Amino acid sequence: MEDGMGIQASGNYWVLESGDAAYAMGVEAGGVLVHTYWGRKLPRLSDYPAAERAKHFSADHVLQLTAQEVTTGEASASDERTLDATIAGGHLRGLVLRFESAEVGDNTLAITLRDADLNLRVVLTYGTLDQRGLFTRALSVINDGEREVKLTRVFTGAFNLPVGGEFAINHLSGRWGDEFRMNRDPMGFGTIQRDSRRVITSHGGVPYFAVDRNEPGLAASEEAGEVWFGTLQWSGNWRLIAERTRDDRGIIHLGLNDHDFAWDLQSGEAFDAPRVVYGYSANGFGAMSRAYHDLIRQDLSPRPNFVAPIVYNSWYATLFDVDQEGQTALADKAAKMGVELFVMDDGWFHGRNTDKAGLGDWWPDEVKFPKGLTPLIDAVKERGMQFGLWIEPEMVNPDSDLYRAHPDWVLHYEGRERSLMRNQSILNMGRVDVQDYLIDIFDRLLTENPIDFIKWDMNRSASEAGWPTHERDAREIWVRYVEGLYRVWGELRARHPNVIWENCCSGGGRVDLGMMALTEQSWTSDNTVPAARLLIQEGYSQLFPANTMAGWATDEERHEYPLDFRFHVSMAGALGVGGNLLDWSDEECSVAAGHLARFKEIRHLVAGGDLYRLRSAHHHAVSAFAYVARDKAEAVLFVFRVHSARLGANPAIRIAGLDPEALYAVEGSDVVRTGRAWAEIGLIPTIKNLQSQILRFTRV
Repeated sequence: MEDGMGIQASGNYWVLESGDAAYAMGVEAGGVLVHTYWGRKLPRLSDYPAAERAKHFSADHVLQLTAQEVTTGEASASDERTLDATIAGGHLRGLVLRFESAEVGDNTLAITLRDADLNLRVVLTYGTLDQRGLFTRALSVINDGEREVKLTRVFTGAFNLPVGGEFAINHLSGRWGDEFRMNRDPMGFGTIQRDSRRVITSHGGVPYFAVDRNEPGLAASEEAGEVWFGTLQWSGNWRLIAERTRDDRGIIHLGLNDHDFAWDLQSGEAFDAPRVVYGYSANGFGAMSRAYHDLIRQDLSPRPNFVAPIVYNSWYATLFDVDQEGQTALADKAAKMGVELFVMDDGWFHGRNTDKAGLGDWWPDEVKFPKGLTPLIDAVKERGMQFGLWIEPEMVNPDSDLYRAHPDWVLHYEGRERSLMRNQSILNMGRVDVQDYLIDIFDRLLTENPIDFIKWDMNRSASEAGWPTHERDAREIWVRYVEGLYRVWGELRARHPNVIWENCCSGGGRVDLGMMALTEQSWTSDNTVPAARLLIQEGYSQLFPANTMAGWATDEERHEYPLDFRFHVSMAGALGVGGNLLDWSDEECSVAAGHLARFKEIRHLVAGGDLYRLRSAHHHAVSAFAYVARDKAEAVLFVFRVHSARLGANPAIRIAGLDPEALYAVEGSDVVRTGRAWAEIGLIPTIKNLQSQILRFTRV
């Protein structure tokens, strides 16, 4: 047995270890890579099950019942396949993969399988993420043969659940203005399928699963119970299939969507599927979320442990009616309130007076800004704030100089009507000339102007996703689009490393690990109604940390929700202000200034603390969560009460995550208790309907 820095190996058998979790596989006698274990780490390598083919019945081929790391069409080996391919003419379909080699590195394991008839290699690359219970898996297909192979499905892998018992799959769904809905569905026989076909991850869901047991007393809670989980690091079309086979096995398939997908893999070429970050928790959904939060904040983010400045965004105040005088007036009030970053939204660029014109022409409008952006930027910075802009690079209006010059640059089918949504078309990000144009024009904008922040928006999904001039299969567009997006964004980041980037997609339509690796924060939803945001933000927090969760206190439902409540909801993440400050009274501005000052005192906890969800807004009128410092020296508790018709006192909020033996004081009270007492006795909030509290705990 060898210790490979988180990977135990013995012959052709491997165990990946991370924190208290383990994932095991091996090669059986016939050369098939077999999954053997996924769960709590065991004491000895010999404790893990052997790699063997399954017992079989007379009506089934043995491979139909064998838990494989990569399922293929061999002998109809699975109801669902990880990979599918054909060669010219379609007379040879499916793959037959056998083990060829393995290489163990520092926290990595690369296993090569080969289809000898096609001379096709499949390389599975695994990684361990120490002390988080997380693993990574990526998959590459390499054509070493002379014949072109057409890939028609490329999932990153099959994730086999433990044998026996009943399971439920937890996932996120939604729509525009109602993103990150939390769902839990029992895994009955057959399949549950989730996907996106929109060229974005979509408002309809996130490529993520979390499976727990669906039996009395065994279902996972926030801080107890087993959870098997994973998510795809990808920002385009995806597909998830939760399969319960006829022989009662549970398998999760996750990867690129095979709807309208094909890839011409020519001789000597490789195709790399996006990686999955997956893991196991024996301590409920909370431990899963905290593992993902740590990964994103510390390792994945382009700016580790990012703490966001407080933003003011001008959209709701001015819409398209922007000019230097009006923006400066807003900047005046924002600066006096304590805002740190002023962002001018849509309407600043050439010909942009409505949503029917201008997209694609990314230079300052000569009428609105005859001297360019410099005077406004200077005015903002003189008031002690940074300056930011809204852009929508992937879009073009037919009424624009760009479209008139390059009508072939948009996604379209030859001879078909080009459907408009929001009066705009989508640029074909798969084209290198489109990528080069965007890199050049935004590089120039950022070079010529001292811009500190960019809000990158994307406000429609794909229609007529065609590419008439593409020399290969045009269905490659779904992947090449996202690869082009990554190239443009990555190049601009590299050239302008000090710019903060916000990911927006008509709200939360493209929030995933792929975007987390490119941006500091994400716009969570266009819905800023506070009660709705509590639900949306709870769903968001299943995977993504609070320092990436941009939210504004706005004028939405202004007469129903008190200003305190609106700010407290937004203070649960990366705080911003989006109301029309010119309509706010002096008293409202003073109250807002107090909340901004308060947020500056606690945002290190919000941005970097461990999240504990204490009472769900999905199930309770009184909801609560806490952010606890990593050293447990302090914590901040958020409590909200939406409308409740029930009489009587509020429930006790039991504070998780504190050091059980240490003493803690809570502001506004003389009570001092141990962390264990706060967890057992709790605190009864003093709030009524549509009221909220933020309370800070300090170790004494």
